Amino acid sequence: MLTLSLAAVMTFPALAALAQINPLLLVILLSVVVGLCMVLIFGYISDQKAIHAAKDHLKAHLLAVRLFQDQLPVVLRSYGRILRGTVTYLRHAFKPLLFVIIPITLMLVQIDRYLGWSALQPGENFVLKAHVTSPAMLDQISLNLPPGISASAPPVHIPAENEIVWRLLPNTDGHYTVNLAAGNQTFGKQVVVAPGLARLSTVRLRAPYWERFFSSGESALPAASPIEAIEVNYPSRSIEFAWLQWNWIVLFFVLSLTSGFIFKSILGIQI
Repeated sequence: MLTLSLAAVMTFPALAALAQINPLLLVILLSVVVGLCMVLIFGYISDQKAIHAAKDHLKAHLLAVRLFQDQLPVVLRSYGRILRGTVTYLRHAFKPLLFVIIPITLMLVQIDRYLGWSALQPGENFVLKAHVTSPAMLDQISLNLPPGISASAPPVHIPAENEIVWRLLPNTDGHYTVNLAAGNQTFGKQVVVAPGLARLSTVRLRAPYWERFFSSGESALPAASPIEAIEVNYPSRSIEFAWLQWNWIVLFFVLSLTSGFIFKSILGIQI
């Protein structure tokens, strides 16, 4: 359930409209739902009696430290029992945490494609960057732009970093493919110009799947490609909440943990 991507969630018209109007409301909704799911999964998988007993033992040993603070042998024994009790508690809590953390991580990677950055807007300059295998390749790369996007400055070569940088200007909304040519090969990169939320991939990589999974939403560049990465500098998205600007992931964790603690108290689940 937690591994559903936002693409699936956005098929519901009400949620899609909600996200387009105010991404904050979508983050709040996701945080509450995930907080509830975390608590339910933890309560179902964990040994609730063992966790309750471990917490009671910890409280008793902490109380002993306060009551007998002038008796050093008692305090030292209590600290030893606190350490053992903490290990016991973590052992009981670790397994259910794994079941919760793994699907949440997978979900966050997918949602970040939508909420991590903002799509480009018509008339807004952006930078396209290509990282090549060697400085000798810099003069062999050419850029082919689709109708709707134009170059607003000559390309800049950075030999020390094996990079070429273009400044481009989108004229109309659309999902474009910008092509980089190297000899008889052509390599495309998605560029999204749109209002509201859109699925974005900031970089296309020549890299193994595990590396691309966390940083790219596009297929890999060919293994023999002279281009190692093509990157678009989409603006980072920040969400205003409680008079502060938040990265959505930070806000999600704060709200989901808060809602989780509320639900665990309501449902009587030991965490």
